[in-house]
Amino acid sequence: MTDTPRFTLENLLPAGHRATSLAEDVRTGLSSTPKTLPPKWFYDERGSKLFDRITRLPEYYLTRAERQILRARAPEIAGLTRARVLVELGSGSSRKTRMLVDALSGVATAGPAGPQLGPAMDVALGLPRALGRGRKRKKPPAEEAPGPEPAAATTTGTMTAEHPGDSDGGAPGPGAAPAGTLELYAPIDVSESALQEAGDALCRDYPELRVHATVADFDTGLVLPDLPGPRLIAFLGSTLGNFDPARRAAFYTELRGLLRPDDALLLGVDLVKDPATMRRAYNDEQGVTMEFNKNVLRVLNRELGADFDLNDFDHRAVWNEEEERMEMRLWSRFSQTVRIPALGMTVDFGRGEETRTEISTKFRRAGLTEELLAAQLTVDHWWTDPQERFALLLVTSPGPATDSAGS
Repeated sequence: MTDTPRFTLENLLPAGHRATSLAEDVRTGLSSTPKTLPPKWFYDERGSKLFDRITRLPEYYLTRAERQILRARAPEIAGLTRARVLVELGSGSSRKTRMLVDALSGVATAGPAGPQLGPAMDVALGLPRALGRGRKRKKPPAEEAPGPEPAAATTTGTMTAEHPGDSDGGAPGPGAAPAGTLELYAPIDVSESALQEAGDALCRDYPELRVHATVADFDTGLVLPDLPGPRLIAFLGSTLGNFDPARRAAFYTELRGLLRPDDALLLGVDLVKDPATMRRAYNDEQGVTMEFNKNVLRVLNRELGADFDLNDFDHRAVWNEEEERMEMRLWSRFSQTVRIPALGMTVDFGRGEETRTEISTKFRRAGLTEELLAAQLTVDHWWTDPQERFALLLVTSPGPATDSAGS
């Protein structure tokens, strides 16, 4: 557990939460028809490294497209939100977030000097004041060069336009304003080790930034730090697509109840496109996604003593046209029985039977806007990359939640 003047880490999960949650998910999922396993169990240390490799694969456009939009739009987002607190849901390594940290700290728009840290934030965190006024960012570790791509497009209202000021270098677009408002970064993730590693790296590279990390699980309830605003809540990487429609509606309603009038939500979503492009993204030639998919079986073998033979299951990436989502599945190569001693279970798999391990919904603008509006959330800005593969949405809540339909 970390507790320093600039980095605090709070664990809200009860003791034994991981083991209890895994047991419940496996017992429920492998007893259902069709069989399912939640995608969060991909992510042990090996799975996290595999996913990091996936984000660098040529077929996996999602991460590159989202970073491209962030590079072009981060200064504009900073000017529009003027956030004092940047909250990130499912933060993981926090690498993409550095573009927002730079812009909100004034690094990308107004030079390295930011504002004096506010005493209200110190009181809210129960921490002593950090020394210094400006934010001088140390050079972070080198990241993969995404390659030359055209500048991001912005779509607001019914118009789509390219702005001459936008570039991969992050020049501000229309609506951008001098930033330097950020006082604190608040990542939230189920992995304490990921939060610790990311927090240490950010504190090293941003000597005046404060980090307040929270270990929490969305399945047990959404938590936002009760800190002075405005707050910008970032939910990136199209993680929203892992939720089915009912889960998305519940998430919107829960989030809506936590947002203040001066808060904003920055939402990253993957868009419907040519199915062949999407299938390649989830079934790469190097087989990294296959290894990632099968890693959930490794986790069950290690944590629950299961006897899955990974060679007895094949990776499948399927476009579900009706639901407009990609689905990752594990296909049983023949009829077999798997034992899970820790749960006192035996699970029968028929030949060709599939276990769904992930859904990744792809969105259309009209449908997603309608979903959000039903929860009294308004899409103020919609930005895409030029190929319109991916979108970033800036979403606000116009006022106090009501009991109207869809809320």
